[in-house]
Amino acid sequence: MKQEKKITSEMQKCIDMCMEAHSCCEQTMTHCLQQGGKHADMAMMGALMDCSDMTRMCGDMMMRQSPMAMDMAGMCARAADRCAEMAMPMSTGDPMMQKCVDACRACAQAARAVAPARA
Repeated sequence: MKQEKKITSEMQKCIDMCMEAHSCCEQTMTHCLQQGGKHADMAMMGALMDCSDMTRMCGDMMMRQSPMAMDMAGMCARAADRCAEMAMPMSTGDPMMQKCVDACRACAQAARAVAPARA
């Protein structure tokens, strides 16, 4: 009989931060579309969509303890970093964009903590 692996506290933190970033990116997409202009340009929307998808997938893979979850965490960290960088210039005076920056940075940090060294 195989012994089940346990979700470590670092993995649980990554799961939690991934789910938070996923939710925040989804809400930020709506916000950006409502704002229009530079908020809704293809680069910003692409970064939000990539981050939303990657964070959800990373969290899901960690929860089911996929053998590929740690590699996904590295990709997730890069997507979250990119999203935070794209949102940062629009975050001054815009609480939703600041929330997105903060959630993405926290997610990237948590994902990097469980990712292989090359992430």
